[in-house]
Amino acid sequence: MPVSTPRTEPAAAPFEPADGAGAIPPLENGDRLSAAEFLRRYKSMPGLKKAELIDGVVHVPSPVCHQYHGKQHYHLLTALGCYEAGTPGVEGGDNSTVCLDLGNVPQPDCLFFIRPDHGGRVTFDAEGYLHGAPDLIAEIAASSVSYDLFGKLQSYANSGVREYLVWRVLDGALDWFVLRDGEYQAIRPWDDGILRSTVFPGLWIDPAALARGDLAAVLAVVARGLQTPEHAAFVAQLDAARTRPTA
Repeated sequence: MPVSTPRTEPAAAPFEPADGAGAIPPLENGDRLSAAEFLRRYKSMPGLKKAELIDGVVHVPSPVCHQYHGKQHYHLLTALGCYEAGTPGVEGGDNSTVCLDLGNVPQPDCLFFIRPDHGGRVTFDAEGYLHGAPDLIAEIAASSVSYDLFGKLQSYANSGVREYLVWRVLDGALDWFVLRDGEYQAIRPWDDGILRSTVFPGLWIDPAALARGDLAAVLAVVARGLQTPEHAAFVAQLDAARTRPTA
């Protein structure tokens, strides 16, 4: 069933600094800024580890704990990294700032994309920032009340993120959505309980193993997905799209 969230428009226009502005103000929760001003302030705060701009509003998350975020984040990254190791032409990232559009500059827990030199759609600017929608974004959330399942979900759908995964740690649940006709629809586990990506063939995730912290079982399922004919065909497709250097 399609998942949709009403889109709320900012109450005021995003702030842009006047020419010749003095000291750069710090980022504060609730600030309404343009993407350019958000990045200007973020870059001036090297001690700040994470900040995001969602629909023109600044979010500065609280520190996260190991037991309900750090460990889960690490396990999911490990699974994605194993898939990347067996799939030339895809690439992942951890807490990379993404310039989606003028009002959205998130910093997802995990992201995954087809590389531009293998037919992917993201680009990189001169400073190394990623522009455009990654093919998959994953967030570690405490529960279903997290803004990862509200403002972020709608923002990612509007920006064209093809798959969105939210691990609700306290609920022991993994929500995996695929974008169809501009709306996210839930990906359902197969009869064996395994979730399978529709964008990255062979990317298989065992949500039960993730929830109980059984990393060995998680990686065993990832390895099975890498051995499928669908994955082999995807690797061949990526290789065919690869940009070869000219002689």
